[in-house]
Amino acid sequence: MELEVHQFISYFEPEQAAQLCQMAIVEKHTEQKVVFEEDDIPDYLYLVLEGQVEFRKKTACDKYHVIAVAKQNEFFGEFGVLDGQPRSAQAIAYPDTVLAKIPRAQLMEILDNTKGYVILKLLSYIIRHLRATTAQYVNQMIYQEKMSLIGEMVNTIIHDFRSPVTGIQLASAMLKETHPDEDTIEWCDIIQAQVKRMLGMAEEALEFASGNAVLKKKPVKLTTLLEHFEKLNRIYFKDAHVHFKFDVPEVLVNVDENKLLRVLQNLISNAVEAFKGNGGCIEVTANNNDKFVKIQICDNGPGIPEAIRDNLFDPFVTHGKRGGTGLGTAIAKSIIEAHNGEICFQTNCKGTTFYIDLPHQLDANCS
Repeated sequence: MELEVHQFISYFEPEQAAQLCQMAIVEKHTEQKVVFEEDDIPDYLYLVLEGQVEFRKKTACDKYHVIAVAKQNEFFGEFGVLDGQPRSAQAIAYPDTVLAKIPRAQLMEILDNTKGYVILKLLSYIIRHLRATTAQYVNQMIYQEKMSLIGEMVNTIIHDFRSPVTGIQLASAMLKETHPDEDTIEWCDIIQAQVKRMLGMAEEALEFASGNAVLKKKPVKLTTLLEHFEKLNRIYFKDAHVHFKFDVPEVLVNVDENKLLRVLQNLISNAVEAFKGNGGCIEVTANNNDKFVKIQICDNGPGIPEAIRDNLFDPFVTHGKRGGTGLGTAIAKSIIEAHNGEICFQTNCKGTTFYIDLPHQLDANCS
C-alpha cells in the first residue's frame, strides 16, 4: 500500500500528513530481519505498508515466545516513542515486508502541535491494539499452561504403562513360542507392533508438549509403509465398514517411519470417525517430482465442519468428538513440518483431501 493512505497518516491534517510522509524512511526487507531488539532505545515509529512483523519475548529457557503480530496498515513502536522507555520486545520483519519508519524526535514535534481530536484517534487505536495484544498474550499463557499439564500427564501415563505393556509383550512372545503356527505368529506380531505404537504416540505427545521433536529418519519405501499401515488397521477398517486402498509409486522418502505412521493414523482415523459407522472409502495416492513426494489422502465423508476449518491444525481444536483432545492434527502438522514438509487440505460436503509434501529422498540426503 502507499504511505499516504496508511491509517496512521490519515489521522493527521493534510499539512502534517505531508510532513510525516516526507520524513518517513521506507525500507523493504526481502529476508527475515530483526527490526529492533528488546531493551533497544526507541528511535522510530514504524508503519507496516506490506507484509507483517512479529513481536517476541525471550523466556527463561532462552527461547522466544510470540506475543503479537503487526500486519499491513498497522503501526508499532508507539509506546517507546511516547514514553521514551526501552523497547519491551523484539520485533522481526517477515520476508517481503515493507516498513516506513518515522524518526521519534520529529514525530514528537508534530504531536506537540497536533489538535486534540488527532490525539484521541491515536489513543483509541493504541487502546484497541493493547487490548488485542493482552488477549493474545493471555491465550498463549493458557496454552503454555495446558501444554505443561499435558507433559506432566503423559509422563505419568508412560511411567504407569511400562509395567502392563511389558507384560503384554512378554505374553505375546510366549504365545508365539508355544503356538508357532502362521496365524498366531501374525496376530502376536500385530499385538507387539500396536503396543509399541501406543508408547510411541505417548512419546510424541510428550515431545509436542515440550516443543522438542526428535526424528529418527531413514529411507523408507512408501509402498512398504502403507502396506504396514493397512495391516495394522485391517480389523479396524473392517469393523468400521471402510474400504481402504492405496496406489503409490515405488519411491523412497527419508522419514521417521513411526512418526509418519502417526500422521496417517490421525488423519485417516478422523475420516473413519466422520463416517459415523455408515462406512465409506479412503484412498491414498502419491506422485513424485524433482523436489517432493506429494501424498494425497482422500475420503468421501461429510467434510470437515466449517467451524474448525480455519484453525484445524491449532492445538485443542476439536468438534463433535466425545473425549477428543484436539491435539491430533496439531501433532500431525508438527511432524510434517519437522520433516521440512508441508500439509494442507481441501474439504466440502462430499469429502476431504489432505495434501502432504515431503522432501524427495535425494534432496533430503543433500540437506
